[in-house]
Amino acid sequence: MMIARFALPLLLALGLSAQGAAQTRQPIEPVDIPPSVEQGVDMIYVDPEIAPEVGERDALLKDLALKADDPGAPVDLFLPVHPLYTDLRRGLVRYRMTWGALPDVVIPEGPPLKPGAAGERVALLRERLGLSPGTRYDAVLANAVRDFQGVHALKADGVAGPGTIAALNLGPDHFERLLLVNLERARRLPAESDAGRYILVDAGAAQISLYENGKAVDSMRAIVGSAKTPTPMMAALMRFASVNPYWNVPPDLVKTLIAPKVVANGLPYLEEREYDILSDWSDDAEPVDPASLDWPAIAAEGTSMRFRRRPGPWNSMGRIKFMMPNDYGIYLHDTPDKSLFAAEDRWISNGCVRVEDAERLATWLFGRMPEGSDPKVEEQVDLEDPVPVYITYMTAAPTADGGVLFRADPYGRDPALIARYFGADGGDASDIALATP
Repeated sequence: MMIARFALPLLLALGLSAQGAAQTRQPIEPVDIPPSVEQGVDMIYVDPEIAPEVGERDALLKDLALKADDPGAPVDLFLPVHPLYTDLRRGLVRYRMTWGALPDVVIPEGPPLKPGAAGERVALLRERLGLSPGTRYDAVLANAVRDFQGVHALKADGVAGPGTIAALNLGPDHFERLLLVNLERARRLPAESDAGRYILVDAGAAQISLYENGKAVDSMRAIVGSAKTPTPMMAALMRFASVNPYWNVPPDLVKTLIAPKVVANGLPYLEEREYDILSDWSDDAEPVDPASLDWPAIAAEGTSMRFRRRPGPWNSMGRIKFMMPNDYGIYLHDTPDKSLFAAEDRWISNGCVRVEDAERLATWLFGRMPEGSDPKVEEQVDLEDPVPVYITYMTAAPTADGGVLFRADPYGRDPALIARYFGADGGDASDIALATP
């Protein structure tokens, strides 16, 4: 049985956490995002107050896996878990009963198959989707293709193009393994029975959910890290907000955007855009005279100096930053450009999380939108009770009708995880006990 090959290695290897020391100082950009213990599955636990509950649960899960008469029994029958875990486990049951039970036949590559097509490839497509034998691409087949596409993160147009054929040829075991990987991610989230409030950021969906007493009470869209600067999987305590914040400019933008503008337009550009220049990234950095700098050299080679934009409506941080002190410079923040939240591609940030409705989030946290005494001065507003923030990465989600919906993998993490935990050939997911931990 595959339990020893997948479940126990994950229990024993992924039950660990990478704890960073909690920092009281305000983190600064840019960020050098480190890998967690098992990149793509595990979390970095910044604050020790958050990690022990997960660690204790992992210890109990190890004991269950090693001692229980049925180590493949669903975890949520023994221990409290996040509702996402329970819903995904149910989705796995349904997936195995529907898509997992279909014939696993290979369809040769070729031109897109669409209504009206005929031939041997159409016959194999019909067989793969469990339809009656035939060689014609009829309305029944188009509907079956559309249903498959809707579940498997494909454009549901009823046309079996190269992407759809490739997904079908991966076979049901591949997608069952994806569900098992996502179950591991969900297992690292707070249990439904955990009291209090917390924020869940799903970088896989670019979505923020607000939880109270184990239940989601609100949600909004987010903009998260790009594939080059991914938002890390981590957990930390939100301790305060910065009202009317500065924006510390990432060095690559200093090189590619600010310095060329200064070269082209002169030093007045800096004052017009309200940029300050500091000697370094430390707390006691000194102001730097822009006239003393070699701007063509900065445009060509960059600089280690710190550029920041003063508070204001044009500031990329918007009106407020939600701070969870950590060594990785990750936080949630407002943004003046709300139009980007309407886009499907919201994986475009430098790693931090932009919030669709910062005022609504602030009101949930503070009971009001904090206002500073001076719009040109950054001020810190402490939370009376710190609120945990969990940042995960889900590439599969449960649906309201008990099924599952696969998503794109914008950070490209899933193939390596499947190869690592199931072997080069992917193993046999049908042999894995239902919802093993």
